[in-house]
Amino acid sequence: MSNKALRILIADAQHFQRMRIERLLNQLNYYCIAPVHDLEELLTLIEYGCEPFDLVVINASLANGALNLLDFFRDNPQVRHAFIYDGQRAALPPIPARDQQKIQVSLAVLPDLSSIQRCMALVDPRLPSVGTVISVR
Repeated sequence: MSNKALRILIADAQHFQRMRIERLLNQLNYYCIAPVHDLEELLTLIEYGCEPFDLVVINASLANGALNLLDFFRDNPQVRHAFIYDGQRAALPPIPARDQQKIQVSLAVLPDLSSIQRCMALVDPRLPSVGTVISVR
Protein backbone atom coordinates (compact mmCIF):
# COMPACT_ATOMS: atom_id res chain seq x y z
CA MET A 1 0.00 0.00 0.00
CA SER A 2 1.36 3.41 -0.95
CA ASN A 3 1.68 6.38 1.39
CA LYS A 4 -0.82 8.83 -0.10
CA ALA A 5 0.52 11.69 2.03
CA LEU A 6 3.87 11.85 0.22
CA ARG A 7 4.55 15.30 -1.25
CA ILE A 8 5.81 15.09 -4.84
CA LEU A 9 6.97 17.90 -7.13
CA ILE A 10 7.26 17.42 -10.90
CA ALA A 11 9.33 19.95 -12.85
CA ASP A 12 9.38 19.99 -16.64
CA ALA A 13 8.92 22.77 -19.19
CA GLN A 14 6.59 20.57 -21.29
CA HIS A 15 3.01 20.32 -20.01
CA PHE A 16 2.50 16.94 -21.72
CA GLN A 17 5.53 15.45 -19.99
CA ARG A 18 4.45 16.74 -16.56
CA MET A 19 1.00 15.22 -17.09
CA ARG A 20 2.41 11.89 -18.25
CA ILE A 21 4.61 11.58 -15.15
CA GLU A 22 1.72 12.61 -12.92
CA ARG A 23 -0.44 9.86 -14.47
CA LEU A 24 2.29 7.30 -13.82
CA LEU A 25 2.39 8.36 -10.18
CA ASN A 26 -1.42 8.25 -10.02
CA GLN A 27 -1.29 4.63 -11.26
CA LEU A 28 0.78 3.90 -8.14
CA ASN A 29 -1.79 5.74 -5.97
CA TYR A 30 0.17 8.95 -5.39
CA TYR A 31 -1.93 12.09 -5.72
CA CYS A 32 -0.29 14.84 -3.63
CA ILE A 33 1.56 16.20 -6.66
CA ALA A 34 2.56 19.74 -7.59
CA PRO A 35 3.58 20.29 -11.23
CA VAL A 36 5.82 23.26 -12.14
CA HIS A 37 7.04 24.45 -15.53
CA ASP A 38 10.27 26.32 -14.80
CA LEU A 39 13.28 26.39 -12.50
CA GLU A 40 12.25 29.62 -10.76
CA GLU A 41 8.91 28.15 -9.72
CA LEU A 42 10.61 24.97 -8.47
CA LEU A 43 13.13 26.95 -6.40
CA THR A 44 10.38 29.11 -4.91
CA LEU A 45 8.29 26.12 -3.82
CA ILE A 46 11.28 24.36 -2.31
CA GLU A 47 12.72 27.43 -0.60
CA TYR A 48 9.47 28.70 0.90
CA GLY A 49 7.76 25.36 1.55
CA CYS A 50 6.86 24.70 5.15
CA GLU A 51 7.45 20.95 4.78
CA PRO A 52 10.03 19.10 2.70
CA PHE A 53 9.10 17.42 -0.54
CA ASP A 54 9.40 13.65 -0.35
CA LEU A 55 10.31 13.51 -4.04
CA VAL A 56 11.23 15.98 -6.76
CA VAL A 57 11.01 14.60 -10.31
CA ILE A 58 12.84 16.95 -12.67
CA ASN A 59 13.90 17.11 -16.29
CA ALA A 60 17.66 17.76 -16.14
CA SER A 61 17.48 20.20 -19.04
CA LEU A 62 15.26 22.50 -16.96
CA ALA A 63 18.33 23.64 -15.00
CA ASN A 64 20.12 24.44 -18.28
CA GLY A 65 23.44 25.03 -16.51
CA ALA A 66 21.94 27.64 -14.16
CA LEU A 67 21.97 25.20 -11.23
CA ASN A 68 24.05 22.16 -10.34
CA LEU A 69 21.18 19.76 -9.68
CA LEU A 70 23.30 17.14 -7.95
CA ASP A 71 24.73 19.60 -5.41
CA PHE A 72 21.38 21.31 -4.94
CA PHE A 73 19.49 18.12 -4.13
CA ARG A 74 22.34 16.51 -2.17
CA ASP A 75 22.55 19.38 0.31
CA ASN A 76 18.93 20.54 0.47
CA PRO A 77 16.96 19.55 3.60
CA GLN A 78 13.71 20.54 1.84
CA VAL A 79 14.08 17.64 -0.64
CA ARG A 80 14.20 14.09 0.71
CA HIS A 81 14.64 12.36 -2.68
CA ALA A 82 15.24 13.50 -6.26
CA PHE A 83 14.68 11.73 -9.57
CA ILE A 84 16.46 13.49 -12.43
CA TYR A 85 15.62 12.33 -15.94
CA ASP A 86 17.06 13.14 -19.36
CA GLY A 87 20.42 13.04 -17.59
CA GLN A 88 22.32 12.15 -20.75
CA ARG A 89 21.47 15.43 -22.47
CA ALA A 90 22.48 17.36 -19.35
CA ALA A 91 25.76 15.39 -19.19
CA LEU A 92 25.41 14.73 -15.47
CA PRO A 93 28.39 13.04 -13.81
CA PRO A 94 27.93 9.66 -12.11
CA ILE A 95 26.22 9.79 -8.73
CA PRO A 96 28.55 8.89 -5.84
CA ALA A 97 27.43 5.75 -3.96
CA ARG A 98 26.70 7.78 -0.79
CA ASP A 99 24.08 9.83 -2.68
CA GLN A 100 22.33 7.03 -4.58
CA GLN A 101 19.64 6.59 -1.93
CA LYS A 102 18.67 10.27 -2.20
CA ILE A 103 19.30 11.04 -5.89
CA GLN A 104 18.35 8.84 -8.85
CA VAL A 105 19.34 9.73 -12.42
CA SER A 106 17.75 8.32 -15.54
CA LEU A 107 19.26 8.77 -18.98
CA ALA A 108 15.82 8.29 -20.55
CA VAL A 109 14.17 11.33 -22.10
CA LEU A 110 11.02 10.57 -20.08
CA PRO A 111 10.65 8.10 -17.20
CA ASP A 112 8.46 5.04 -17.68
CA LEU A 113 6.37 3.19 -15.13
CA SER A 114 9.13 0.77 -14.14
CA SER A 115 11.66 3.57 -13.46
CA ILE A 116 9.07 5.44 -11.39
CA GLN A 117 8.32 2.23 -9.46
CA ARG A 118 12.02 1.69 -8.72
CA CYS A 119 12.32 5.26 -7.50
CA MET A 120 9.19 5.01 -5.35
CA ALA A 121 10.52 1.82 -3.73
CA LEU A 122 13.28 4.01 -2.24
CA VAL A 123 10.99 6.93 -1.41
CA ASP A 124 8.08 4.94 0.03
CA PRO A 125 9.15 1.89 2.03
CA ARG A 126 5.46 0.88 2.37
CA LEU A 127 5.27 0.25 -1.38
CA PRO A 128 5.76 -3.38 -2.47
CA SER A 129 9.03 -3.89 -4.32
CA VAL A 130 9.07 -4.00 -8.11
CA GLY A 131 8.10 -7.43 -9.34
CA THR A 132 5.85 -8.13 -6.37
CA VAL A 133 2.47 -9.41 -7.46
CA ILE A 134 -0.41 -7.42 -6.03
CA SER A 135 -3.85 -8.95 -6.23
CA VAL A 136 -6.73 -6.57 -6.86
CA ARG A 137 -10.22 -7.70 -5.95
